[in-house]
Amino acid sequence: MNTPLADRIRPHNLDEVVGQHHLIGENKILRNLIDSGNIPNMIFYGPSGTGKTTVANIAAMASEKQFYKLNATTASLADIKAISAEIGQNSFSGGVLLYLDEIQNFNKKQQQSLLDYIETGAITLIASTTENPYFYIYNAILSRSSVFEFKSVNSDDIKTAVIRSIEKIRSEMPENTVIFSDDAIEHISQMAGGDVRKALNAVEVCLYSTLPNENGEIKIDLGISEQASQKTAINYDKLGDNHYDLLSALQKSIRGSDADAAVHYVARLVVSGDIISICRRLMVIACEDVGLAYPQAVTIVKSCVDCALQLGLPEARIPLAEAAVLLATAPKSNSAYMAINSAISDIEHGKTGNIPRQLQNMHYDGEGDLPKGQNYLYPHDYPSHYVKQQYLPDEIKDRKYYIHGENKFEQNTKAYWDKIKGKKE
Repeated sequence: MNTPLADRIRPHNLDEVVGQHHLIGENKILRNLIDSGNIPNMIFYGPSGTGKTTVANIAAMASEKQFYKLNATTASLADIKAISAEIGQNSFSGGVLLYLDEIQNFNKKQQQSLLDYIETGAITLIASTTENPYFYIYNAILSRSSVFEFKSVNSDDIKTAVIRSIEKIRSEMPENTVIFSDDAIEHISQMAGGDVRKALNAVEVCLYSTLPNENGEIKIDLGISEQASQKTAINYDKLGDNHYDLLSALQKSIRGSDADAAVHYVARLVVSGDIISICRRLMVIACEDVGLAYPQAVTIVKSCVDCALQLGLPEARIPLAEAAVLLATAPKSNSAYMAINSAISDIEHGKTGNIPRQLQNMHYDGEGDLPKGQNYLYPHDYPSHYVKQQYLPDEIKDRKYYIHGENKFEQNTKAYWDKIKGKKE
């Protein structure tokens, strides 16, 4: 039983695979491709422990092709050439299917060389990666492949795999009675963080760390399962999609004024130890989503961020949570965000024009310049410190970028300036 449990119970058909219902459920595209036996070049993309290797193995069996498996972390072009040489020496009626795990570890030159074999049809490629393939895989390979995204497996599906693994263990250990309590199974399924392999590893740790009692029973309760899996596994990579998904979820939860969801995503980032990303994103949210509806928010959040950076973990979680709750419960306005985006868009499209003469720094007017003189009106010399004059260039003098938000603060400032400007215009 030296073979890992995850390999001993690896599914041999799609019906045994847990999760990925969007790909291999009834009448779903990947299932139909595999059932047909006509396997195209494919890229499987998603977190670890979600079934990419398992589905690739099943696809290879369905294709009746000669199956080779390589890992790009240790493989080289020499390995690809060796497979190619075997193709020339042997007659494989169905051709060759190569499963290349972690393809992102092949550099561009290696991927280009692999392309030569794909284009000739000598090799059908199934590549897997935990990274976004559109960032890490050569475009020419992407254009010749179908990309399928594997998602984290939910706890109910993981529980199915855990129960199956326990049944497998019982069949291998007839001399003992193996008993897993329901709450132990539930805990293992929950702690895996969407990774089936991690759950099965926890089952093995529970099994091998528990001695049989006098009746030959190996009893695994909640306490043992908690010791075997002290921290919930979280799929997280600071350079990967999951990192940006978490930050996106945090911002959208705060923008949607859901304090509970905001705290949840902060907690996930805290558990990962990524303070810097939380701090930066909270500052962005204060400016972009709360904005002028509560201008003091950015100052308060900056104080919370400074406090978190000085404290470090675990105490940093407290000011970070305070900032997240403050932002989630604050009134919202993106008026300044929309205004600057609109202004930048005009500039990028050439809508600028000359700065009005009265706004320019004072300098000598040329002989042909009319009218002479700057003629700038100094607002502080006028009642209420306001005087009407043109500030935007002539080409866009009537352009409106900033539109007051409907929150109390911005409506108060609008009312103030409507009153002042209404008297003067």
